[in-house]
Amino acid sequence: MDYPNHSSSTPEHLFNSYQATGTRSKSFIANVFAYMFLALGISAVVAFLFFNNPQWLLPMLENKILFYVVMFAPLGFVLTMSLGFKKLSAPVLVTLFIIYSAITGLTFSFILLIYTANSVFACFASAAAMFGVMAFMGYTTNKDLTSFGRIMTMGLIGIVIASVINMFLGNATMDYIISFIGVLVFTGLTAYDVQKIKRIGEGFDENGQVLEGDVKKFAIMGALTLYLDFINLFLMLLRLFGGKRD
Repeated sequence: MDYPNHSSSTPEHLFNSYQATGTRSKSFIANVFAYMFLALGISAVVAFLFFNNPQWLLPMLENKILFYVVMFAPLGFVLTMSLGFKKLSAPVLVTLFIIYSAITGLTFSFILLIYTANSVFACFASAAAMFGVMAFMGYTTNKDLTSFGRIMTMGLIGIVIASVINMFLGNATMDYIISFIGVLVFTGLTAYDVQKIKRIGEGFDENGQVLEGDVKKFAIMGALTLYLDFINLFLMLLRLFGGKRD
């Protein structure tokens, strides 16, 4: 449900219009990761609360319409933030991002009911380690990852198409292959997106006319991008290696 991020949530014409280096960029990058970690923290807390209070999930389990509304709500928030980027103010984007992360946490509570706690923790730790390494590489490399990012984006589109097809086929082998490729794609996208976000921050040093409100908006959308990279990487690892409850 989070795939549209790379096709609409961070428009290329917005990100590619900034390039340079300095102190403002460091503050920008710090804010991006701060928003991302805040969102992850909210998602984790909400997931834990609902998992430990399963009676809160009963309305969604008993009402299919409500269940699907909750499951697809995150996609709606991503599209709203992406398409409304220019018109929405920074405070509104922050609010939407917080609500989005909370609802995503709610959907994760169902995952905790399916997979064992040990496998969830192991996959989360693995995703964090892989994300950290690739984020560091994306931030420090001097190589332009634009072409690499395009390849990863094409791979993402392929995953979306294959996933939709497999919804009808229900082929376990195909699901495994999709998950394996997904790990590679979201690992690569992490490096690409971090470099892209870094270049946006560098552009703010060169262009002193950029309003702080706009800088904050870019930081929020950058955080959303990295949040989706991490979450999807975690989910792909969980589909591959997660142990299900009896």
